Parts: sequence; structure tokens; C-alpha cells
Amino acid sequence: MTTRRMASEAEAPPEDTMPSSSPGSRGQSGYPAAFFSVDLAAAARRLLAFLRSASARGNVGPRSVRRYEEMWLPLAADAAGGGGEEAAMLVPPPDVHLVWLCHCFHHERYVAYCASRFGRLIDRPSILDAENEEHAADCCRDIWAARYPLEPFDLDNNDFDGNNSNAIENDSANSEIFMMVQTYAGLADHFASPFVSEGVYHVAARRRYTCFLDLIRKGVCTTREDTRLVPSLDILLMWLAHQSFPASYATDMTLMSIKDNVMKMVVSYREVASEETVERTRILWEEAYDEPYDLSGSEVDAAAVGTAREAFHWQAAASEEDTNRLYKGLQPRFLMEVCVFLKGEFDSEHISKEFLRFRAQRCYRSLKLDKSVSNLSCKNWQKMWHMYCEFATRGLTIEVRRSMGGCFRNSKILKNISFSWNDMLHEKSLMLSEELDARIRVMASITPPIQAPYLLKCVPDRVTDDGGAMVSDVILRMRSYRPQEGRWLTRTVLDYGGKECFVVRMRIGRGIWRRGPETPMAVKWEDRIIEVREGSWSYIASATSVGYAPEKVVGTATPTKYQQENKVVWRFSTGDVLTVWLGDDLNFQLQNETSEGEQARLLVGRRLSYSVKKDSTSNNHEEEQYLTLVRTSPDYPDGRATVLLNWKLLAMEFLPKEDAVFVLLLCMAIARTMTEIRREDVAGLLVRRRIREPQVGQRDWGSVMLPDSPSLDPHLQPWYRNAARVLISAETVLPNRAMPVGNSPTDGKDELYRQALIP
Repeated sequence: MTTRRMASEAEAPPEDTMPSSSPGSRGQSGYPAAFFSVDLAAAARRLLAFLRSASARGNVGPRSVRRYEEMWLPLAADAAGGGGEEAAMLVPPPDVHLVWLCHCFHHERYVAYCASRFGRLIDRPSILDAENEEHAADCCRDIWAARYPLEPFDLDNNDFDGNNSNAIENDSANSEIFMMVQTYAGLADHFASPFVSEGVYHVAARRRYTCFLDLIRKGVCTTREDTRLVPSLDILLMWLAHQSFPASYATDMTLMSIKDNVMKMVVSYREVASEETVERTRILWEEAYDEPYDLSGSEVDAAAVGTAREAFHWQAAASEEDTNRLYKGLQPRFLMEVCVFLKGEFDSEHISKEFLRFRAQRCYRSLKLDKSVSNLSCKNWQKMWHMYCEFATRGLTIEVRRSMGGCFRNSKILKNISFSWNDMLHEKSLMLSEELDARIRVMASITPPIQAPYLLKCVPDRVTDDGGAMVSDVILRMRSYRPQEGRWLTRTVLDYGGKECFVVRMRIGRGIWRRGPETPMAVKWEDRIIEVREGSWSYIASATSVGYAPEKVVGTATPTKYQQENKVVWRFSTGDVLTVWLGDDLNFQLQNETSEGEQARLLVGRRLSYSVKKDSTSNNHEEEQYLTLVRTSPDYPDGRATVLLNWKLLAMEFLPKEDAVFVLLLCMAIARTMTEIRREDVAGLLVRRRIREPQVGQRDWGSVMLPDSPSLDPHLQPWYRNAARVLISAETVLPNRAMPVGNSPTDGKDELYRQALIP
């Protein structure tokens, strides 16, 4: 992973021994001990790295199968040391490597193939780090060139002739092996969730894989012969990583006395399992280990949670290098999946009045998710809540409450239990359980925290002068009433938690204001630049709302108008050029001469992964206020959405790869241009005072989300589904009170700002 890591994240230990858990440890239900002859956590890490690489997603077809059978396997057999018992420390070409892995995933057939052709098993080398793997590939490249001078080691696009999958009938390649490769064509996408690459996830998965093998061993003796088990996402990863080293896998299965039963009892990848088979697996697991089978990040049906995870763009956000590390005031978000389970029966004479309440410890203290307990008695583990929380929420609290009236609003707390994210991350199983009472248990499970897209919004603030000081009588008194020169419309940039991280200013006027005829004058159109300053305000001790903007300017945007061509061009200091074509057919064009091999398109509306289902009540005008930045590159030939901005509300979401300063300049430049085109204050730029925001910590932006729940609360959904309600200020929701709109005369006349924004 190239993204920032959580300070509390634990790395997987190098050893692969599975000691049984201590009797008193929470969240661990008597895991069996096991010893593997290969480090499964490291093996899973290398397997995922290869599957997600561009080389593994290339065109693999009949030619690659022939290269594997006719060239690589004979080379590997000859290069193996110790009479063929030791694997050659060589890494084959990427296309051959993929074929080899897919063949190994069918362990029994691979063993039989090697025995019939070579009389022994051809093992894969135990290379578990990137540096040694690169060295082994270089060594193999030299040996390959000497042995096969006419066959290239790496196939480029021009060398893939003969890899057309439609020509397999007329090709000499082994059709059985080719079908194995086809079976695992979507394996990388199956493990697309970024938390799957985390070390703590591998530790938890390795323990559950040990239990799964133990369940097979128990099933051989105690269950019907037709019983089959469906592996969950984490167990499947460990199983494939284990099979990728055939000799170690065969040894371990023999020692566990299940060598001949694994393939018979386990439902393989892409094999369709019936609901009865899945439910039978859950029941056997709970009976054996007294814990739920479908934990966070351990689902059986990936499609069931895939839509929810796509709403947060985990895959794109967590797989990118964060270009915003230089901005000290900009803190990344970390998101994780949380599941809460309950087991037992409530025994109370007031059960009809009692209910459970889910609460977050921080960031969303106003959250109250209630469920009546009258119908919650269950002998098996039942999933109560499935949600996504920011790590900053610290943990969750479950309360048992009793209603004092006809609804849940008036109630008293009877008991509560809490789960801390830090405590759960220190558990190798990534889960904890607590007793709610003598007959009720609650279990919480999480995935490792993963970096999520940034969330920023611009809120109105006071007008500032050329130096960055707020135009105020307080500043005047401090400067012995020396007039403040210049006028800039100012916006404070807040992150998802309400923290100030940037200040955006738009130059409007020049000159000073004095009582009488002297007042600031509007600057020329091309001088109305936009600048972004990094950091927060430096407030004056005697006035908490008056202060100085940070000094460091990190970005600027300069406008140029071409009347004859009917367009406006904004040139950013980041090297980007935004062209807005005016007229009936509004069009946006974004260019950057420094970016090689990557193209950008600015599309109107919520597009690609940000698209929203429309119903009969959908408003087309709402879609117009969104813009989606789509970037196309060799890794993403069809394009992917990297930025979503709402220029009317000045809100934006963007991947860590995108520069925050560029996104801010883009949003403000579009808001300025749209205000001029519409000839009305559509983005609220004429507001020249600070507006009170909701209290920090009560309902922070995006801190807890339930995207697939029927909840009508927009704050529990991705913000762009109902941005107007999620981003509303505290002043506009006060009952029977109008928002004040008065401005100080020292700012300048209203005509000054209207002339600058709506000429």
C-alpha cells in the first residue's frame, strides 16, 4: 500500500504458527492450533500484489499456455535443485506466471499433471518480498534468453498474436489449462476491497482459515458425505495463497489428514453455491466456534456488499499515492466497515418497552439508531447493524433503554457496553464480544481502517484586505486607524470534521474606505484572481472571529476572457488550464501539458461511480450543479471518476491522488464563471460574513454511513445523494429566525461586489 497508514495498525507477524487463544481473551472463540510450512500472510500479500499488477491483467490466452507448457515448466524442472525437490528461485514471465498460478489453484489436477509429465511435483519458489522477486525475474530473464533466443521473455502488445481466446479450438495449447485461466479471470476484482491487502486482515484471515480446515477435518468424521462448505472472502484468499505453493500445501493437508477431502467438501471459486449450502456452512461454523461466519470483510456473497463499498470509492482512494502530504493542515480520512451481532434472549417483564440504541463515541454524538428488543430473541448470531464508520469516531456504544412514554424519545438507560476501535485492532481476530446481560451477548467486528477520499467545503467568511487581514474595526484599532487597502471575497475551507485547513480569496477591489467619498473600486476583470492559502486563521485574542489569513499562498488562478470565441480561460498555478465555452451548450475543457499518458474530462452531473438512481421526483437542475472529473490512463482506459464537486454548495470529494489546491481552484473558478453566466448569485458568493456551522462532533460530515439501509436520514448516506440537506449551515435550520444579511460599510458597497461577480 502506498497510502498513509494508521498509527495503530499492526503488521502481520512473520511466523505462521497458530496458537490456540487463551480462555479469557475476548473476541476469540477457541481457535485451533495449526502450523503451516509457508508464511500464509506473506503469501497472500504477494498474491494480491501480482493479481493487481498491470502485467497480470494483460491478454493471457493460448500462446501464454503454450509458453507455460512447452518452455517454462521444462525450464523450471531442469533448474530445480536437490534432485528436483527444491524449487528453482526463478520468476517466469508475467503471462506465464498467471497461467502457473491458475494451474496451481487446481491442486489435484496440477499434481497429477506434474507426475504424469515429469514424475515429480514442480514447486513454486518461496519468494515472499518484492525485492527478491524482482531479482529472481531478472535471473530468469537471462536464462530464458539463453535457452529460447527467438521467444521474448516479456510480451508487449505487438507480441500477443495467438492469445485470442476464440482460437483455442484450432490451437495446440492445452484447453483444460486454458479453461482454468479463464475461470480465474476476475479474481483481482473479487479481492478489490483495499482492506484485503492489510497485514492485520491477513492475520485474522489466517486464523479463520485454520478454523475452516479444522471444520473440514471434523466434517469428515461427523457429517454427511454430501456436506459442502462455502469459503468466505478472507478464507478464500488464504486458501488460494496456500495452494499457490503446491509442495507446502500438499504437506500441510497430509499432516491435517484432509488431503483427499478438501476439494470434495469446499465450494471452489466461481462455483455457484445454493442458499442451503451457504446456510449450512454458517450453522456448522457457529456450532463449532460460537461466532458469526459473515464478519466485516468476510462476506460469502461479495455482490451483497459491493454496491455499498463502491459508494465510498475505497478501491480508488486506498490504492493511490497521497499527493496532499505536504499540506499539514489537511488530515486524511480513514474508513472501515463495522458489523454488530447479537445472540440470546431478553428476559424482562417490560420487554415491550425496551429497545437497543447504537451510538458513536465521537464525531456523531447525535446518532441514535434504535431497535426494539421484543422480536430480537435469537438462538444464532443475528446481524443487527452493518455500517461504515470513520476511525475518528473512536468506537461504538450499545445501550439498553426503556421507553417512558409512547415512543423512544423519552427513555432511560438501563445498561450500556462499549467497543473501542483501537482495542479491536489489537485483537488478532479484529472482533470483540461483550455480555449485555446474563443471557445476551453482543459481538462487534471491523475491517482495517482504509484511507478514503477527502471531503472539503468552502464556507463564507469576512472580507479581507490585500495583506490577508479581515476588514474589521478591531484591525483598524490595532493599526492606529490606518485604512485597510484592497478587498477580497474570502471563503474558509473546512474538512469533514469542521477543521480549518485552507483559505480561498477572490480579488474584487482596490483602494481604501474612509467615511465620505473614498471607497474601494473594482479591479479589472483579468485582475480578479483567485488564491489559495494553506493553514487556518490566526485569530486575535480579543475577538475570536477576527484574524489574519495564513501567509503561505499555495495556488492561484488567473482568468482570461475571449469575447470573439465566447469562452473564458482560467490558468492555474498547478499547470492546469480550464476552458469554459459559453453559450447555450455549456462545455468544460481541462488540460495539463505536464501530465503524460493521462487525459481529463470534466462532465456535467454525477457520473460513473458517483451516479445516483433517479426517480420520478428527481430534479434535472440538481444534476447541473455537479461536475465529475474523469481521468483516463493506461491503467484505466475507460476512465474513472477522481473528483466530484458541487459548485453551487462549494463542496468537493476527491481521491488522494488529486491535489487539494487544484480541486479548490477548479471549484471556485467554476462557481465564479457560473455566477457570471447565470447573472445571479447561484453559489452564494455575495455573502460576506461568517455563518455559524453545526457544532463539531455532533454530526460530522460522513462520519457514519449506512448506504444500503432504508434510513431517511441523508446524513447516513453518501453526501452527494442529498447534498443540500447534508451541508446545510446551523443558522438556516433555526426555527422562526431569519438569517441576517447585513454587511459592514467598510467592506465596500454592495455594487462593488455585484459588479465584480455579475457584470
